[in-house]
Amino acid sequence: MPDQSDTCRVVRGVTVAGGRFAPGQLGELTQIVPFEMVDEALTETGAVQSRIRALPSRVVVYLLLAAALFAECGYRQVWAHMIAGLDGLAVATPSAAALAAARRRIGAAPLRALFDLLRGPAAGPGTKGVWWHGRLVTAIDGTTLCCADTPANLRMYCKGGSHHGGTGYPMLRLLALVACGTRALIATTFGPTSVGETGYAPDLLAALHRGMLVLADRNFAAADLIGQIAATGADLLFRVKAGRRLPVCAGCADGSWISRIGGVEVRVIRCAITIATSAGRRSEVYQLVTTVLDADCPAAEIVRLYHERWEIETAYLEIKQTLGEGRVLRARTPAGLEQEIYALLVTYQVLRIAISDATIGRPDVDPDRGSFTVALNTAREQVIHAAGIIAETPIDLIGAIGRQVLDHLLPDRRCRTCPRVVKRAISNYVPKTATGRLRGPSYQATISIAILADPDP
Repeated sequence: MPDQSDTCRVVRGVTVAGGRFAPGQLGELTQIVPFEMVDEALTETGAVQSRIRALPSRVVVYLLLAAALFAECGYRQVWAHMIAGLDGLAVATPSAAALAAARRRIGAAPLRALFDLLRGPAAGPGTKGVWWHGRLVTAIDGTTLCCADTPANLRMYCKGGSHHGGTGYPMLRLLALVACGTRALIATTFGPTSVGETGYAPDLLAALHRGMLVLADRNFAAADLIGQIAATGADLLFRVKAGRRLPVCAGCADGSWISRIGGVEVRVIRCAITIATSAGRRSEVYQLVTTVLDADCPAAEIVRLYHERWEIETAYLEIKQTLGEGRVLRARTPAGLEQEIYALLVTYQVLRIAISDATIGRPDVDPDRGSFTVALNTAREQVIHAAGIIAETPIDLIGAIGRQVLDHLLPDRRCRTCPRVVKRAISNYVPKTATGRLRGPSYQATISIAILADPDP
């Protein structure tokens, strides 16, 4: 019988950059954001250090990306995680002031350039769940992020309104174009909440092109914006208000009809969607407009496709809650916020690329079955152990992160419904207005779609 007091020694080797560049790493994600890419972004933006410092610019970029992985940590704790696996190497131990000065020195431009290099659908032509009738399915929507309540931030970003003098923190608006099948970021823009979502939408038009289909909710169904999107060559599928009357120019065999919004010819689909659960039934009338006029794309199929718009909501959940842990952004100045937001977006994108890479060899697996939480936790461990920084084999698209993702695939999504209610109460005492609205169970559902004729032919 083996002696329970027996011990063994595990010796582990790591390969990192040399000298003062050694702490600059993002674990296995460094293979997606390699040294050469970071150096190119720094050179392009003129942010390369003029002399080799204790904190070279490349190392500072990786510090900012690692900080997005460890949202609960201050920058000195993030630095401690980055050097934890570098035992035996002489590395710097900078103060909080030195780390702050280094972040100010490089600015936001290198992170913005890095995002431009990485943004995209992260999908191949055969990736499951990404394409529909030869079109890349995307969605556009906005969300808000809270930032530190400082005089500098308040000069640019205002607090949200309420009956009690505003919310606790200044907020900024983030608008994104997301590939629905992979939830990867194709383009983003952000700024003060004083500008609405439709005001920021034109900033994303440069990322649109023929072969794309853009989904959006009722807020984006303005005639001018529809015309601008159609002019890019991309198709669109927008929800419009059910009471909006659109003239019938011609009828279609499936019950939809051809109309015009401004100078754009659109197909109008009016339908009743009924959700039946063990708790009862509810119906709502939807009215959709699309520039997809093909006869081989039936109205009912287009209505089902519109549900993919919710993938962008899941992407925002992953950015704000899973990655950001629902916390307020750290930066205390607008310049720092721009830098931090681009670091957050880059980090989110590389995790999404890692998940998509893991499923490339599994054409039967939809990328949205890859758990973002599993990928994030594995990436954190890789940073702490300084593991996988340089690939041990010439081509390793899966790696430790991909293997964990494939070993813990989420099940195929079931058809379930849950009311949009208060999920996180702001008080231990339920206010009268929220009575009966606290989160309850979700229900298995059956969805039926009935195409309706034009109510006013």
